[in-house]
Amino acid sequence: MKIQMNVPLVEMDGDEMTRIIWSMIKERLIEPFVDLKTEYYDLGLENRDATADKVTRDAAEAVKKHRVGVKCATITPNAQRMEEYNLHEMWKSPNGTIRAVLDGTVFRAPILTKCVSPVVKNWKKPITIARHAYGDIYRATEYRVPEKGKAELKFTGESGEEYCETVYDFECPGVLMAMYNKDSSIESFARASFEYALSTKQDLWFSSKDTISKKYDGRFKAVFAEIFENEYKEKFEKAGIEYFYTLIDDAVARVIRSEGGFIWACKNYDGDVMSDMVSTAFGSLAMMTSVLVSPDGNFEYEAAHGTVTRHWYRYRAGEKTSTNPIATIFAWTGALKKRGELDGTPELTDFAERLEKATLATVEDGYMTKDLALLSETEVKKVCETLEFIKEIRSRL
Repeated sequence: MKIQMNVPLVEMDGDEMTRIIWSMIKERLIEPFVDLKTEYYDLGLENRDATADKVTRDAAEAVKKHRVGVKCATITPNAQRMEEYNLHEMWKSPNGTIRAVLDGTVFRAPILTKCVSPVVKNWKKPITIARHAYGDIYRATEYRVPEKGKAELKFTGESGEEYCETVYDFECPGVLMAMYNKDSSIESFARASFEYALSTKQDLWFSSKDTISKKYDGRFKAVFAEIFENEYKEKFEKAGIEYFYTLIDDAVARVIRSEGGFIWACKNYDGDVMSDMVSTAFGSLAMMTSVLVSPDGNFEYEAAHGTVTRHWYRYRAGEKTSTNPIATIFAWTGALKKRGELDGTPELTDFAERLEKATLATVEDGYMTKDLALLSETEVKKVCETLEFIKEIRSRL
């Protein structure tokens, strides 16, 4: 008899090679064992274009309703993609749209195996990136400056008071961007980071560049400091953990010299870049968990990597690929564990934990995809194509 689910997951399908892997995982590792209930949304680029991206907003609202979602990797189109897919518009990042609706914080951490040691040899423990999930360049307004002229920043208050400042007197064409954030989202980011640090008993670092961005980044620094002093200082002392702020360039140096085992909170773009750096240094972009946590207790799980475009083109040409599915598997298991926890169905949580153990056991038994085989410090018995690797996991599950 299959394991039962009482409440559906919000399932968000994606693009390219990860979309193929997504269906393999469902069909071979989950549906044979779980009576899987999902509310399905197709976030593939073609459907986002056909729905004017309404499907992405609907999926985000569904996560607010059902509290747990799992998302496949998706394309954020550029000019090349716009032409390739014949898009009506260069749609914004679906992750950015979902983060804006949920107003959450993204926590990303490496998946560790015994056969791959971090490139940074003194790293002994995982480093978790807490990425602010709202605003900044992901919700920015951009403009191509066509000619010589003056660019101004104008704000009109609800009271009618106006503020205007010259951004730049353009002596030639150029580009212009305006980005924003808001106190309520920064406060949610800070509290989520402090709460996650307490729950995992890890030190929390926060970094930005307030020496250059004195008002924008300075606001982040001030909010973190105020909330910590008023709400979390005593809790951190009692838990025996530390919070501190440092400039992001100093943080990079500290991170490289550390042994890991802490949470590094970053603004939106910083977190995007640094999570890729951390995951690569720990082994592979395909070995990184990612969960978006909203202030009101909603969770959206996904892989931290992209759609593996290069492998997709090869797959489409009829070639077999050795694409690592582990981060996508862990997105599913993370969502199933949280669903089991929230719904009081421990057998669902137990299944997800067993699937994670079977996945790591497969690698540690010497069966792995090419990316891990190139990094492995233990015997590689077989470099598996994607489907072969999933079959090896199934045999252990």
